[in-house]
Amino acid sequence: MKTWQKVLIPTAITLGIGGIYLLFVFHQRSQPGVGHNQPEQQLTADQIAVDRQEFPQHFEDVKALEGKSVWMRNGFSMPYYPYANGRVEWTKKAGLIPPAQKLDIKKAIKASAPASVHNNISHGSQQALVVFTLPGGTTQCATPVGVLEGPQEQYFDDLLFFYDDPHMIYSHWPKDVWAAADAHQVKPGFSELQTRMSVGSKAQYDDPQAEGNRTADYDVNGKHIKVTFSHDKATKIEGQ
Repeated sequence: MKTWQKVLIPTAITLGIGGIYLLFVFHQRSQPGVGHNQPEQQLTADQIAVDRQEFPQHFEDVKALEGKSVWMRNGFSMPYYPYANGRVEWTKKAGLIPPAQKLDIKKAIKASAPASVHNNISHGSQQALVVFTLPGGTTQCATPVGVLEGPQEQYFDDLLFFYDDPHMIYSHWPKDVWAAADAHQVKPGFSELQTRMSVGSKAQYDDPQAEGNRTADYDVNGKHIKVTFSHDKATKIEGQ
């Protein structure tokens, strides 16, 4: 067999197979009344709500929060400490920041946490923290948002904070839902998102993959509240 035949025959076979496939696809698409597309999934109001992310990569990105307000996303998981005379008072933990709590950021700092302190962020050589006051208050406190280890930096602002008031992000929620959430109470019919906004994100799930159809055990500052969801609605609430 000549060289040109060795090249041409496989090519012809390939093109022939491709042509048959295209004819088949064309024939299928030309058949009236035959649907090949899956029905479009309808997005919920929660899914289309504008929830900004900042994607911080450097300490300067954290400093960009100075003079701004954020709201706690990861409620009842992050401790905060008094900040006075330019120092974090690590041994005097003030508590855990509740969900949707507004924080007025005064500045960003770096500090070394003692080995005895556990605050849900790796210590590294230093931690990055934001110093804040609560609305109407003047007492300054600090909470960690990132870790630095040599040239490596990692920041968790997007996981910890809303950059806009969640009451505005989810303004479509009824007033009674927000009233319960602000009081850190879960009500029947709450979605998982509304429940996290009420009692925080620190939870154990019987099935981590089945969001909306599972039971969650929420650790609410040491108090355990168990909520069972079906079709993303709270159907059973225990321990509240």
